[in-house]
Amino acid sequence: MCATSNSKSITYSSTRGCETQKNLSFRDVVMRGLAHDRGLFVPDSLPTVSTEELESWRSFSFPDLAIAVISKFVGEDQVPKDKLEDIVKRSCAAFRSEEVTPVIEVGGHAILELFHGPTFAFKDVALQMLGNFFEYFLETGSNDGRLAVLGATSGDTGSAAIYGLRGKKGIDCIILYPEGRVSEIQERQMTTVADSNIHCVSIDGTFDDCQDLVKASFADKAFRDEVKLGAVNSINWCRVMAQTTYYFWAHFRVTDNHKRVKTVNYSVPTGNFGDILAGYYSKRMGLPVGKLIVATNENDILHRFFSRGEYHREDIAKSISPSMDICVSSNFERYLYHLAEDDPTTLASWMKSFELSKKLTIKGKQLKAARKDFLSARADTDMTLKTIKKYYDKYQYMLCPHSAVGVSAIEQLREVSKNTVCLATAHDAKFPAACQRVVDPLPSPPTQLSELFEMQVRSSNCSNDLNAVQSFMKKCIRERIAGEKVNVKGGGEVNVKEDEVTTKEESERDWSTSAKKTETSGLMNFKVIPVLLLVTVAVGVQFVMMKR
Repeated sequence: MCATSNSKSITYSSTRGCETQKNLSFRDVVMRGLAHDRGLFVPDSLPTVSTEELESWRSFSFPDLAIAVISKFVGEDQVPKDKLEDIVKRSCAAFRSEEVTPVIEVGGHAILELFHGPTFAFKDVALQMLGNFFEYFLETGSNDGRLAVLGATSGDTGSAAIYGLRGKKGIDCIILYPEGRVSEIQERQMTTVADSNIHCVSIDGTFDDCQDLVKASFADKAFRDEVKLGAVNSINWCRVMAQTTYYFWAHFRVTDNHKRVKTVNYSVPTGNFGDILAGYYSKRMGLPVGKLIVATNENDILHRFFSRGEYHREDIAKSISPSMDICVSSNFERYLYHLAEDDPTTLASWMKSFELSKKLTIKGKQLKAARKDFLSARADTDMTLKTIKKYYDKYQYMLCPHSAVGVSAIEQLREVSKNTVCLATAHDAKFPAACQRVVDPLPSPPTQLSELFEMQVRSSNCSNDLNAVQSFMKKCIRERIAGEKVNVKGGGEVNVKEDEVTTKEESERDWSTSAKKTETSGLMNFKVIPVLLLVTVAVGVQFVMMKR
């Protein structure tokens, strides 16, 4: 990949080299999500930022800085300047902080707070923008105005995608998440959204199972074309591009406070590799980045790669930082492509071998190059909890379990300094059960999170089966197009066709007697989780408890 200062929009090609997946426009790769050869889209060239241009951005507000950075990728041939400004500024307006992603100093280093968006997680930055880019492209002719988004979440992507897409015209959003493997608040953030274009589906499996279902759906050409499939996971290039913005922002804030600092290090809690990949691209664009630190929990496939050259898939270990409970990092393919010197033939060979053997090993020059690009560290549950306790007791600052992994990493690597930034990827109140193990009582949660427990929830459940997921998705699309909506009424009544959705008890009975039928029929469980509803009537106030 060469660097460029061309003012035209950057084009993109698949990591796996298919001729029909080369030199595509920004609009095309955003709407397509995953390349049709199962590769990921990467820039054909990277825009550059000179020292002088970088310095001219120092005084910009976050929205203006984001517009400047994104304009390096997206020219007016793709999105007119006034439309780009509108997309970015509307996205940033959804945040509770005027700075969008404020930078503070705690414990001798900086913390980049990425949890001031609608769902209190870093993914809001990119997914607010992605939702608005989707909307603009659909309004201006893409996909005949229709898009069916299928996403997988280990906790935070789902709610951030939902809040970015809720109510968007022409968009159906189906989010898969692993049953019992997200925090209660994460689940409620998804399932309390009542918009009729939003559908939350728990899967009997792990996040990697959910991710595999998404990838398999993109590989199914007939299904992909029929439903106009789109992606919100970080396989979508727009997510990575949008996340570069806060690396630039953090650089300015650190160097504002410490005039002698020239380069800034970043420690990033890492699961799917998208967040830290944005830092890698920022560095290659010309941002003065020092060290990029990959911080993992017990699910440490990335740490094993950078320390030993072994990208070997193992079973997922359930941890207190569930958004990082991933054993295959989807975005890592983009980095491997660059490690292979942008050679799609080498990359395709690596991925084919990995998919067959679940192992990829690099040595020698390639491992040395990888270690030059990234440092890594692993923090298990005990280390994570000790870090949370230390920062609360000593600094009265609460870290979420994921953010604590990033802080533990810089302590292990002895990189605690004024020029190091730890990315705080989520608000601690999203993980009360974990945090309360070492901090009791906990600080009061934000009102937006505590109110979730008073709201009605709506979700479906599906077996870990591609046909079942695709059948459900088609049903959702048919209902929207026909103007049919699933409405959950105040008295607990569910207004749906009886032959389309079964109750939890009926589904379990059917599955126990006919597993084969379930696998082919695509029947879903429709769950109405118990909630307390406040109903005002003429004679007074009555509380109604909905039953499962």
